[in-house]
Amino acid sequence: MDKVTGSLTVFFEAPFWVGVFERTENGELSVSKVVFGAEPSDSEIYAFILSQYEGLDFSPAVTVPVREKRKNPKRIQREVKRQLQTLGIGTKSQQALQRQRERSKGEQKQKRRQRQEAENQRKFELKQQKKKAKHRGR
Repeated sequence: MDKVTGSLTVFFEAPFWVGVFERTENGELSVSKVVFGAEPSDSEIYAFILSQYEGLDFSPAVTVPVREKRKNPKRIQREVKRQLQTLGIGTKSQQALQRQRERSKGEQKQKRRQRQEAENQRKFELKQQKKKAKHRGR
């Protein structure tokens, strides 16, 4: 049976409010980081989830152990309260975000290199045309 869980952690990372979406599917954790700017209200977060959750760019999945143990509801309430008081994101989430950053960094570098090569090729072609035109005496 497939088990899917998700959580959102919102915290203040100067100077902006940041949200970290954690999604666990079949024992694999993937993470997406969103910068909200000003402190978001509950209704704004709910509207964001409804409208833009599908468009989030999640990191590559990291394997995590799946816990199937059922917890006492009061214990869950205490844990949620404790999580709300602590700031930051889990280490697995941080690793997943780091991988996502590295992947996007590599993609940007590759795009930049291609643009630079295209620009150099265009300049070279222009120089060749000018050289030919000059040689012909035009």
